[in-house]
Amino acid sequence: MESNTVAGFLLTILALCCVMPTLATDYTVGDTSGWTTNVDYSTWTSGKAFTTGDSLVFNYGAGGHTVDEVDASDYKGCTVGNSITTDSSGATKITLKTTGTHYFICGVAGHCASGMKLAVTVTGAASTTPSTSPTTSSSPTTTTPTTTTTPSTTSSESSSPTTMSPTIAIFFTSLAVFKFILSTMT
Repeated sequence: MESNTVAGFLLTILALCCVMPTLATDYTVGDTSGWTTNVDYSTWTSGKAFTTGDSLVFNYGAGGHTVDEVDASDYKGCTVGNSITTDSSGATKITLKTTGTHYFICGVAGHCASGMKLAVTVTGAASTTPSTSPTTSSSPTTTTPTTTTTPSTTSSESSSPTTMSPTIAIFFTSLAVFKFILSTMT
C-alpha cells in the first residue's frame, strides 16, 4: 500500500515538473490586430503584468514591417538603425529574459510615427506584488532577447501566473525518486 502512495506521489511530482515550465504566458501583440499601424499599443499593454519568461508574439506581414528592439531614446524619437535586435519574418517571438522596460518599434519609414511602437515593463517571475509605478532607467537593458521565427497560435492573456522555478521542481522530483528507490530497497 505504501509503495502505491509513493508511486502516486512520484507521478504527481513528475506531472507538475512537465507543466510548470509551460506556465509562462505568450502575449500576442495587438491581439487579433497584430503588429500593424493604427493600433494603440499603450492601451493594449494596460492591465497586463509581464514577467521574466513571458514571450511577446508579433504577427505581421513578412517584408511589410519589422520588429526592432531599441533603447528608450530611439523609442521616443522613432529612430531606426541602432536596434538591439531586428526581425522581419512576419512572425517574431521574443522571450522576455530580463526585468526592466523593453522597447520595440517598426523600422519601416513612418510606421513608428504612426503608432507601431511598444513599451513593456517586465518584473521578476518570483514577484507576487505588481509595481505601482513604471520602472525607469537611465541606461537601457543590453541583454539581447531570444528571437525565433516560428508562428505561434497562442492567445493573449491579461496576466501571467506566478510559477515555481523549474530547477526547484526538478529538485523535488529527484528527491521523490530517491525516496522511492530507498523505499523499494528496504
